[in-house]
Parts: sequence; C-alpha cells; structure tokens
Amino acid sequence: MSDQTENPQDDDPEREAEAPLDAHVDPVPTALDEPLQIDEPDLAAQIIDLTDQLLRAKAETENTRRIAAREKQDASKYALTNFARDILRVADNLGFAMMSVSDEARKSDQNLDNLFVGIDMTMKELLSVFGAFNIKPVVTDGTPFDHNIHEAVQQVENAELPANTVVKTLRGGYTLQDRLLRPAQVIVSTGGAKADPIQISAETTYEAPAKTPGQNVDQET
Repeated sequence: MSDQTENPQDDDPEREAEAPLDAHVDPVPTALDEPLQIDEPDLAAQIIDLTDQLLRAKAETENTRRIAAREKQDASKYALTNFARDILRVADNLGFAMMSVSDEARKSDQNLDNLFVGIDMTMKELLSVFGAFNIKPVVTDGTPFDHNIHEAVQQVENAELPANTVVKTLRGGYTLQDRLLRPAQVIVSTGGAKADPIQISAETTYEAPAKTPGQNVDQET
C-alpha cells in the first residue's frame, strides 16, 4: 500500500470551515470601543430660556386675569342695557303725550290740564328712577351738534343761531354709565339764509344807476 494515501477527512470542506473552539480570534474594532465624547449642556443658556418662558407665561396669566375681571365688571355695569332700551319707549310715549297738548288747550280744559300735570309728574318720576341706575338723558337743545350723541333728522334756517346748533329734540337720547344707550334725534340749524352774491351785484347796479361814474359817457357813446 502506498504512503501517499489521502485522508478522507482532509477533503471535507465542512470540517475545514469549522474552527477549534479555543482558536484565538482578533476582535474587530467598532465605534463603541472608541472613547465617548459627551457635550456638556449650556446651563446658563437654559436658565435664560426657562426664565424667559416663565416670565411670558406669567404675563399671559396676568393679562387673562385682567381681561376676565374687566369683562365681569362690564357685565355687571351694563347688565340693564336691553331692559333700559325697552323702557325708554315708555319715556318716549309720555313725552309725545305732553307735546301733543298745547298751552291753550290746557287753559281751556281743566281736566286736560290735570291730566297733563299727572303725565308730567310720571315723567319726572321715571327720569328719577333712570338716574338711580345711571341712565341719563343726553343734553341737546341749544348745544352744538355732536355726531357721537346726536342724530340729525332735519335742518332748518335760523339766523339767530350758529350753524350746526341743535334747535329742537324730536326724540330724547340717553346714556347708560359711560356708554351711549341711544342717540337723540334732533333738528339742526344751518345758520340762517345765505345771500346769493349774483343777486347782490344786480341789485346794487339797479339801485344807483345814475350815480355810477362814467355812466352818462357810456350812454352818449
């Protein structure tokens, strides 16, 4: 038998792939084996940022509290707005009733005069109740027109008053607290009739035709 007999185990690829358990294997370097570099946080910047956020949150909370308090106060002050606007119609009717009675009619009819006095007393009592709830009438007659509290419904010529002066109140206006509840409907003066410059020139020429210098020369020519 020859010495060069092949060992069947040497030709087994699976056995060649197997490595002994006690064989030394060099470790493969990885990123975990490198020293870690930890960035230290900027504590000062974080403190500044957190302080700013805290101040902003505090300011927003304070603003919310003030708005809520103001809304609560306004709701209490102007809670009677709708009721006040409705009750003003009662005052309007009383005022219209008093305006419809003339002085001559009161003098000629004692019963009508007594009725007028009763309506006037009721009106004064109603205005007194209005004042207790800070419902006050708007000042109108004889005052300059103010678009914030007046509503002009008509204009009249009155040479004795400056232009844009309230001549007469048709429907009274009222305020609730410091707010306008209803504007006053008024008649406003235009300041009297304005002269037409063309008419003035024609009348002046007609009144003194003979006294105009050079008129006779023009006529002869």
